[in-house]
Amino acid sequence: MSINKTYAVFGLGRYGLSVAKELVNNGAEVIAVDSNENIVNTVVTELPFCKCADTTDSEVLKRIGISNVDVVIVAMAGNIESSVMTVMQCKELGVPTVIAKCSNEMHYKILTKVGADKVVFPEKDSGIRMAKNLLSSGLLDVIELSNEVSMVELEMKKEWVGKNLLELNFRKKYSLNVIAIKEDEIININIDPNIPLNDKMKLIVVGNKNKIFKMK
Repeated sequence: MSINKTYAVFGLGRYGLSVAKELVNNGAEVIAVDSNENIVNTVVTELPFCKCADTTDSEVLKRIGISNVDVVIVAMAGNIESSVMTVMQCKELGVPTVIAKCSNEMHYKILTKVGADKVVFPEKDSGIRMAKNLLSSGLLDVIELSNEVSMVELEMKKEWVGKNLLELNFRKKYSLNVIAIKEDEIININIDPNIPLNDKMKLIVVGNKNKIFKMK
């Protein structure tokens, strides 16, 4: 996913608002929606396209143009029924990727069953972190270690396959340190730099966040 995709954020509480603002601040096109008019009036100056609407209503979603949106983030965990209905409506209207915030394990299971492509626990996944992941093509996960340094999980680029870490020389070329290789959910920190990389591997690297995002 990247800045070239269009996004919608439904539910503008602390989590949803942080996602929407991070996306907008990075130049993404975002439709921000909340059912509470007071909330919308409070944040409308920060979000270019912000409106009050009922996202459980399919006709409302059609008028918003949701079928043309690439990614929808449903951040209404406080209202389980509304979040579930919104996820269902979005998938029925053809949204390729629907990400939903959940409030507990049962909510997680329900959202998964009704078609959510990804379900997040807000206490584990910050809104800003998720927005950065969405904007960063090839970055599967981003953990900010400080204001300047991040640890990220990178999907394997075609040009890296068949080469080893010595040949790629990440430290010199990208100013990044490869700290582990992930394959089939197994993380190996004892890296042999001479072993050729394959397309099933993912690289876990640490470095300056500006250097990392230039790799997109």
